[in-house]
Amino acid sequence: MPTQVDDVPEHLGARVSELRKARGLSLRALANAAGVSSSFLSQLENGHTNASVSSLRKVAAALHLSPAQLLDSSEAHTAGVLRAHERPTLPLEGGEKFVLSLPPLRNLEVYAGVFAPGASTGQSHYVHGNSQEIFVVTQGSIVLELGDETYTLHKGDSIEHLSSVPHRAYNPFDETAEVMWINSPPTPEETTDL
Repeated sequence: MPTQVDDVPEHLGARVSELRKARGLSLRALANAAGVSSSFLSQLENGHTNASVSSLRKVAAALHLSPAQLLDSSEAHTAGVLRAHERPTLPLEGGEKFVLSLPPLRNLEVYAGVFAPGASTGQSHYVHGNSQEIFVVTQGSIVLELGDETYTLHKGDSIEHLSSVPHRAYNPFDETAEVMWINSPPTPEETTDL
């Protein structure tokens, strides 16, 4: 069974705590707004646990941010360059999802993902906002469940859909897969697991 990535960005917990306190929210209030448990949020803030993409989207939405904004601990950028070693990372179950778009997000949100064999976006389908989402496979193969349909996508294939359609991606193959997500507009809205 796939496990979550243990490599939580060092600043994530502190950033969530800082943003929560800046908004005058208690731990319980943010947890309730995000639809996660207070104990989970406390462990996340203290760097003792990891989170799924879905959980991070929920916390970001409760703070009125996109996941990219939540993961960005730097001050305002003076240029549009994001070095590979500086990319904020969202965990996948058995892989990683890298933020490629710099805040402040305007019209577009871009992520790159690495799915090791057996990795997935999570056990459940999820939805987030009602944005146009383009999913591109740049290496290997991925299965995308979209509504009642299942698509096997290979290197160079892409699919476009609304982010409000329940979806889930996973890699049942023996080779690592790499993908890109492109959302327009960005989707800071609450993620809902189905």
